[in-house]
Amino acid sequence: MSVLTHVPAGPPPAAHWVTACPQDRLETEIGLAVLLPDGHQVALFRTRDHHLYAVDNLDPHTGATVISRGIVGDRAGEPTVASPMLKHVFSLRTGQSLDTPGIGLSTWPVRVQGQNVQIATTPHTGPGADTTAPQDPTSPNPPPRATAPDTTRAEEGTP
Repeated sequence: MSVLTHVPAGPPPAAHWVTACPQDRLETEIGLAVLLPDGHQVALFRTRDHHLYAVDNLDPHTGATVISRGIVGDRAGEPTVASPMLKHVFSLRTGQSLDTPGIGLSTWPVRVQGQNVQIATTPHTGPGADTTAPQDPTSPNPPPRATAPDTTRAEEGTP
């Protein structure tokens, strides 16, 4: 079986790679949450056509780390994952929300090294960025990260 990895426009220049799992342990259309050394959680997927994708595991709508438990599918040929919380759909290629403009997930380069699936420790794109344009490695400002909406509420009568 051949596996196609998803590294749009090449990996980041100073990427380090983390082994996520042996290739034969990654089930088709079943996500795997991967904790990177810096604490980021990434959701790793293998689609039915054997492509590998990695996106942020944090749902930008709810702040929950659940994207790896999402429903993998496609919209008009675009590989997607739907968040299990509110069913918002994101492109696995670009991270862009297909339901809410301006919202998205960072995408992460993925490769197969020997028998292992590896994820780069540096995201390839910011949330919902267009992966057809390479990131400028000399830019002093990294792309913004998706942040969860503030869901805290002060209870009536509390300071």
